[in-house]
Amino acid sequence: MGASLLISFLMLGGKMTAYFITGSAAIFSDAIESVVHLFATGFAGFSLWYAVRPPDRGHPYGHGKIAYFSAGFEGGLILIAALSILYSAALDLIRGPELRQLNVGLWIIAGLTAVNLALGLSLVYVGRKHNSLVLVSNGQHVLTDMWTSLGVVVGVGLVEVTGFVWLDPVVAIIVALNILWTAFRLVRRSVAGLMEAADPADTQAILEALDEAVREGLISGYHQVRHRRVNDQLWIECHLLFPEAMSITEAHRRSHTVEDTLARRFAEGEIVFTAHLEPESHDAGLPGGHTEPVDPLRSEQGG
Repeated sequence: MGASLLISFLMLGGKMTAYFITGSAAIFSDAIESVVHLFATGFAGFSLWYAVRPPDRGHPYGHGKIAYFSAGFEGGLILIAALSILYSAALDLIRGPELRQLNVGLWIIAGLTAVNLALGLSLVYVGRKHNSLVLVSNGQHVLTDMWTSLGVVVGVGLVEVTGFVWLDPVVAIIVALNILWTAFRLVRRSVAGLMEAADPADTQAILEALDEAVREGLISGYHQVRHRRVNDQLWIECHLLFPEAMSITEAHRRSHTVEDTLARRFAEGEIVFTAHLEPESHDAGLPGGHTEPVDPLRSEQGG
């Protein structure tokens, strides 16, 4: 994140220089996106620091959800940048752009594009390795900036070759629409995290692990499976059923074995497993309890 923040300053300075040299609306759109990226990277750096703080009395479940605020904040800033670019490009398309020294601007943007490619791939790789939504979101933003810059290089290059100056604002509009799509994806991911939407892949892996425990005779059955993901942690809750005559000590030991099975399936992150231990006859023996087996695929799966 430190490297990302430093490079953000480099990008902003380089692209603004290229814009003042050329007067290109497409390069200006790229520069505006870099202004947004600078602020977003600063907030992402703070979020990454805050998210890894240990739980405390006021936040017993930790601080990981700030990652979703960070992704939403970044998406909102990208949205503002895209609307600003669309407005500026539309004006240039109407009144006609005034371009100059495009070849110099092209070389500057091309060099910055290569730097962003290396940075973006690195951030996404490290973020996925450590299940850090903050790093992945920031890396995707950097890669969006890279594609934006690449589109600008192609567009401005066409203007230089063909002399069709109207291509410059058209490229800026295309860039803005691409940025809008990125903003939508980031905001959607933020909302899904804050609303604790269950990931279907996580659901499938959890149910497969529990089915494996049933086949091996560790548990008699299970129901009321729920799970949620908070940044790099996966929280799992469920009810485990055991034979009537089994001691609570043995049932507790077996529940830890089930936890170990789940941990192996999610080795790339941390799981927090909470199991409610029940006898097999629990449903039939308690008034108001479950009167029939609960299909785990239809039970509550999420926050």
